Amino acid sequence: MSLPSLISHSRIILAAGLGLLLASCSTKSVGNGATITKVNPYHLKDVNARVVAADPSINFEKDSILHGAISQEERIARQGDYFTIFWTVEDRSQPVVVRLEYRQKATGLTIKKVEQDVAEIGRNNVTKFSFIGDDYVSNGPVTAWRASIVRGSQVLTSYNSYLWE
Repeated sequence: MSLPSLISHSRIILAAGLGLLLASCSTKSVGNGATITKVNPYHLKDVNARVVAADPSINFEKDSILHGAISQEERIARQGDYFTIFWTVEDRSQPVVVRLEYRQKATGLTIKKVEQDVAEIGRNNVTKFSFIGDDYVSNGPVTAWRASIVRGSQVLTSYNSYLWE
C-alpha cells in the first residue's frame, strides 16, 4: 500500500472514530415518543462563595436560586441540589409524569422518587426539582439519579447519571 493511500485510509478511520466518540457523548435520550434533551444538575453548597469570572453568566444560576433570600438563614435554607430536565414528547394531547429517582449520600442504595404531573405540554418543556431543607441536611447531596418521562404505566424515555445502576 502506498503512503498516500495509507494516509487516506487513516483519515477515514480517524473521522469514523471521531464520529462514534461524539455520538457516544450525546446528552440526548430518545425513547418511545419522548426525548430528554438534557438534565442539568446544580449543587449549591456554599452560598457565600463567589466565583471570580470575566463572564457574568457564570454566577447566574446561583444568583437565580438565591434571588429573594435576604437573611443568611434564608440563603442557607436554599443550599442543596437542583435538577432541571429539558424534554419533549411527540403526542402532546395526553398528560405525562416527569419522574426523578435518586439516591442520597446518607441513604446508601435506597431509591427515592419525586414526580410532577404535566397536563399542558408544550413543544419544548422544562421541569425543575430541588432537594433542599431538612431532607438535604439529614440525608446529604444526591449521588445518583434517573430522570424519566412516563405516560400511564409506560416509561417513554429515561436518562440517568453515570453512577446510576
